[in-house]
Amino acid sequence: MSAACSPAVRTLADPDTPFAVVDVDRTRRNIARLRARADRLGVTLRPHVKTAKSLDAAALLHDGGTGPVTVSTLAEAEAFADAGYTDITYAVGIEPAKLPRVIALSRRGVTLRVLLDSSEQAAFVAAAAREAGTALPALIEIDCDGHRGGLRPDAPGLTRIGGLLHDAGCLDGVLTHAGESYSRPTAEGRRRAARDERDAAVAAAERLRAAGLPATTVSVGSTPTAHAAEDLTGVTELRAGNYVFFDLVMAGLGVCDRTDLALSVVVTVIGHRPEFGWIITDGGWMAMSRDRGTAAQAQDQGYGLVTDLAGTPIPHLVMTDASQEHGTLTARDGAPLPDLPIGTRLRVLPNHACATAAQHHGYHVVDGSRAATAPAPAIEAYWPRITGW
Repeated sequence: MSAACSPAVRTLADPDTPFAVVDVDRTRRNIARLRARADRLGVTLRPHVKTAKSLDAAALLHDGGTGPVTVSTLAEAEAFADAGYTDITYAVGIEPAKLPRVIALSRRGVTLRVLLDSSEQAAFVAAAAREAGTALPALIEIDCDGHRGGLRPDAPGLTRIGGLLHDAGCLDGVLTHAGESYSRPTAEGRRRAARDERDAAVAAAERLRAAGLPATTVSVGSTPTAHAAEDLTGVTELRAGNYVFFDLVMAGLGVCDRTDLALSVVVTVIGHRPEFGWIITDGGWMAMSRDRGTAAQAQDQGYGLVTDLAGTPIPHLVMTDASQEHGTLTARDGAPLPDLPIGTRLRVLPNHACATAAQHHGYHVVDGSRAATAPAPAIEAYWPRITGW
């Protein structure tokens, strides 16, 4: 672990709150779980680093090596390239103003795949590649469930886009993302989403090949479908990102258990409003984000579930409201409020790990597998995050 903690900061009782915490033991277990699944399915795992946005966290993905990754920003791509990563997919639709940065990375020896779903994008990528004298590998985004961007596998424009890219030496294959899997609360629903995701990507690749066009990469993935897929025949790689930390949305879907959640936010009790049944903390939506992803699930977890500093859940206690710098904790199911004096430190488990992590500059790292030798877990290291776009 890089950026070891200062000698003056020894436990979670020391840094000023609010701050983000990562349990490295849970993180390792989450990573190992999906790696083993990808191996069983016979596909390359291309982790999405958009959740952690941390070189230290990413070092756990490939046993300290610099294997394939997916990014959501060019800032991530550049930071990972600086760290020696050379196989990167930028999984957000490309636009012309970003191409100079893509070309600069290509000239450094980085294979940086771009994503597109229109003839307009294909034309400017092809023109930029010709002008730069370098191939810019591109993936055609496929819509497998109507969630966001992409072309349907049978879209008339698919081969036309493929041809524009191929003529410039840029066509690499296809990519899809089953975004609707995040609203599939049953195991069978997620398995069906995984089948639909696979079938859409494979069908699009086969159409390109039938037209005499290459489709080397057939990329699928989301955290729910990656953990539900049973057969990835025809697929070359699997992508997922949230699984590194997991969160309450994933736990609510049944993709993981709450004991798998590796990210939390430490907050401090700063007040009480017994007449309203409130405990007030110094961690509002600036610390937790405004994400309410569990609101549509069977159990609404508010802005997060509350544990003590050691990570033991406090029964019935939920962060039910938030303003910018204030969090409101209430007891669910008519339970009495626990006695938490001002100054008490707590940890809050987030709805959406990606959104909560984005509120912080880095993570204080603890190891949940180690017995605490102090009232609060020891801080093992500090992992900076990559920020910006």
